[in-house]
Amino acid sequence: MQKITKAIFPVAGMGTRFLPATKASPKEMLPIVDKPLIQYAVEEAVDAGITDLIFITGRNKRTIEDHFDKAYELETELELRNKAKLLDIVQNILPSHVRCVYIRQAEALGLGHAVLMAEHVINDEPFAVILADELMDCTPNALSQMIKIYEQTSSSVLGVNEVRREDVCSYGIIKPTIKAHKFMKIDAIVEKPLVDDAPSNLAVVGRYILTPRIMKLLSATDKGAGGEIQLTDAISDLLDYESIFAHKIIGNRYDCGSKLGYLQATVSFGLKHQEIGNDLTNIIKSLELD
Repeated sequence: MQKITKAIFPVAGMGTRFLPATKASPKEMLPIVDKPLIQYAVEEAVDAGITDLIFITGRNKRTIEDHFDKAYELETELELRNKAKLLDIVQNILPSHVRCVYIRQAEALGLGHAVLMAEHVINDEPFAVILADELMDCTPNALSQMIKIYEQTSSSVLGVNEVRREDVCSYGIIKPTIKAHKFMKIDAIVEKPLVDDAPSNLAVVGRYILTPRIMKLLSATDKGAGGEIQLTDAISDLLDYESIFAHKIIGNRYDCGSKLGYLQATVSFGLKHQEIGNDLTNIIKSLELD
């Protein structure tokens, strides 16, 4: 069994649901209190033992690269002003042992295509995929939960949650078969099924651990839903060769690809924030009284 040390972050999407805020800035850089979404995703990966962060970027995504790069001018200014606490935050966004790789996706051809672009960096190893707009608040974190299952099974693992039946048409939906402890074996997976055709209400929610065979299958995958190369279709093909398991993630999930989910995450994380939590609680209480 090979250890999971690499994670792919597909961040080339246009974020149209948040226009005009995302016209010139990536949706992955939208802040939840004082950290951008992509930093929460990266921290989850690093805490789970990931050392190689692979970003699949696109137009107007340079700020993501800048965020994880050294900021000489800012650090000098903070040091001159004796802002030691802020300087420490800026200098330690990433641990020194972590490596970042940036790959440009010229066309938005789907999640499957984005993953395939990292094939030469993955180098025939198992890897994780994390979608930053699916924010997870879990202890242990979502990817760590899934890696434990990978270590037991040496198989691909998909993170799933229950969604409302009427929402299944927005997700990849699994058909589970054998349940074992906190995870289950997958019999089938369907991308964005009609409500009446969905095999369950268990949706894949932006966390994947995949074996290297998926890359060969992606390279042979035709365009699917939305005219894009769908990762779900390649995972469905992978079932013909290997067992795949699903893990129902234990913790809170926020769909920050939607405005309501983003606001819910902002309030939830704000209420727990050491600096502003108490004040935000009082503000919310005062609004309830009005």
